[in-house]
Amino acid sequence: MKVHISDLVQTPIPTRHGEFILHYYSNSLDNKEHIAMVKGDVAGKEDVPVRIHSECFTGDVLGSRRCDCGEQLDLALHLISQAESGVLIYLRQEGRGIGLLKKLQAYNLQDQGMDTVDANIYLGHLADEREYGIAASILESLEVKSIRLMTNNPKKIDELKRLGINVAGRIPVEIQAHDDNVDYLKTKANKMSHMLFEQEE
Repeated sequence: MKVHISDLVQTPIPTRHGEFILHYYSNSLDNKEHIAMVKGDVAGKEDVPVRIHSECFTGDVLGSRRCDCGEQLDLALHLISQAESGVLIYLRQEGRGIGLLKKLQAYNLQDQGMDTVDANIYLGHLADEREYGIAASILESLEVKSIRLMTNNPKKIDELKRLGINVAGRIPVEIQAHDDNVDYLKTKANKMSHMLFEQEE
């Protein structure tokens, strides 16, 4: 679905990964505050490193070790900074689209023995309810010609291509697993086709 967006504000944001221009978007789909962090001149450019990151309050803000989200966010900003050009789109679709309340309820179900997919389904949701129409519209507004997508999720690549984005390649963002998230990551690999643990095969 085509989403109409408006780039309402652009402002410099200095970070430990260097300075980015933060773009604040309104949109025709929801009332959420989606943003893009842009480094360098990406208009008309090809093979631009891009991370489309879905909000994870527990991982991104609190540093939760139940997932790899916060570490992926940090790695993506680091890689964009190294490349001196790129885009990080931050989509407000918490918990793979089910929201913070349901995500926390799913955590409790996982502690009782369910995996992340089964917990979402038990709560009446799909394993992954994220949508990328807003991200595609943001990339079009930034006039990016083609991207190298930072992801481990092949379905994200397929969805962006379906939305008309020229995905020229993939940059892995695999984080070292540890005791608190290894089962979660294995579920993403085995049930959701994420490209993880490939070095060990």
